[in-house]
Amino acid sequence: MEALARLKTYVFEPAMMVVFAAGFFLFMWGMVRFFWDLSSGGEGQEGKQHMVWGVIGMFIMVAWLGIVNIITNTFQLGDPTNPDPGRINNVPSINVLR
Repeated sequence: MEALARLKTYVFEPAMMVVFAAGFFLFMWGMVRFFWDLSSGGEGQEGKQHMVWGVIGMFIMVAWLGIVNIITNTFQLGDPTNPDPGRINNVPSINVLR
């Protein structure tokens, strides 16, 4: 299970961020093209297409991140570098209000 957690932490999450950033930059480039074409008298079809594909790419990455988090929480995979001590059995809680 630790290998899957490391795979998620060090491979999937950085890859998702790179693809999400690419979708965001495609959206921004589409917006620039759209306004540029409108100012020169065009319809801005190419800019619209870039914006649509950028939004689709960002949506897919957010959905993929949600799926990965559901799988991670279902199988109780945590960050191997930052374990959650609340999941350890037989750990006494500290009662501050004694």
